[in-house]
Amino acid sequence: MTPYDLGKVFTLMESGPVVLVTTNDGQRDNVMTITWTMVLDFAGTLAITTGPWNHSFGALRRTRECVIALPPVDMLDQVIGVGTCSGSSTDKFEAFGLTRRPAERVRAPLIAEALANIECRVVEMIEPYTILVLQAEAAWTDPTRAETRLLHAVGDGTFITDGERLDRRAAMRNRLPPGF
Repeated sequence: MTPYDLGKVFTLMESGPVVLVTTNDGQRDNVMTITWTMVLDFAGTLAITTGPWNHSFGALRRTRECVIALPPVDMLDQVIGVGTCSGSSTDKFEAFGLTRRPAERVRAPLIAEALANIECRVVEMIEPYTILVLQAEAAWTDPTRAETRLLHAVGDGTFITDGERLDRRAAMRNRLPPGF
């Protein structure tokens, strides 16, 4: 074993997947790329980390709602583009060819090109880390989508993708929550 830079230790544990988070501030839609996400339970409680450096953060604080869209691998260039410009000066939907679809329970739009969209409400903000705890209100998937591999950020400008799916459900049958 050799020493590793503590300033880069997060690159060893980045979980992904990379998501696009849409918001609506009451006047216009925006979308941002988020690489720090987590699942908190089996009941649709999720979390993202962001902060005041992101234009959408103000909308998240005020409206307490968003949509998490899961972009597959073939959306990588759009994910990078969305994440490297500001919604304060760019209509990211137009600039990156993203199609808005109305959500059912929140004002923020779904992204038609995404593999899945999850309508969420912010139920808690954990300071000083600006972790936003979200509760899923509705979820949508596109079963016709040919590309289903998700993106995972390593944290240094590189990405990895989902690989082969290994099915061990039979071995875990008694260990999974009901409905799996």
